[in-house]
Amino acid sequence: MHAPRLTPEILLSAYAEGLFPMAERRDDPTLYWVSPQKRGIFPLDTFHVPKRLARTVRSDRFSVTADTAFAGVLLACAEPAPGREETWINDEIVRLYTALHLSGHAHSLECRREGRLAGGLYGVQLGGAFFGESMFSRETDASKVALVHLVARLKMGGFKLLDAQFLTAHLARFGAVEIPRKTYLAKLSTAIAAPAYWPASSGNSGMPSLAPALGETGLTGAAAVTDGAWPGALVLQRIAHTS
Repeated sequence: MHAPRLTPEILLSAYAEGLFPMAERRDDPTLYWVSPQKRGIFPLDTFHVPKRLARTVRSDRFSVTADTAFAGVLLACAEPAPGREETWINDEIVRLYTALHLSGHAHSLECRREGRLAGGLYGVQLGGAFFGESMFSRETDASKVALVHLVARLKMGGFKLLDAQFLTAHLARFGAVEIPRKTYLAKLSTAIAAPAYWPASSGNSGMPSLAPALGETGLTGAAAVTDGAWPGALVLQRIAHTS
């Protein structure tokens, strides 16, 4: 079923019902709704960071920031890549998610090395649910490091659900699981109603963070989160599930 031309408001309503849009390919102007029978999610309390990746995160090889280059991340995710010659991110997706970002409902994480964008991811926030949309890497492990930082942010902000849309073998390595649509919709309803906030961004993401009002000053209570990149060691402390 093809969707009519969407507005950001309609898009958020669709997310609340368990739907998300996709295009067949980059140059196809139309979108269609997707609601998988089996949904991939990351249980945040059991997110798994492999030992080698934990060392990379701790080394701070990449400087990881939030909402400093949303457009750059989105367009990089739309580029062809080895094993992904076609992309589902078309101009309509770019238009809609840029608008969601400007309203504070879509966020990006950026991994940089020596100032260059090496990888990242973006997604949509609705209450205490975060819907991961896409990620990219120009250097080994860059998107994986962004994912680890994302989970730390979501746990700090009180999120209840990290939606991965589809389960893949790659995501399963981090603890992603597949659940039936009915179970997903119940989790989604609970998550959307939960009080949650996107921790203070490195850039301007639209709506301000609720962290100051809730008394959040840092990842562990001992070290403050500044407007710059988060240190990898503190990110791993927040997740506290490495092996």
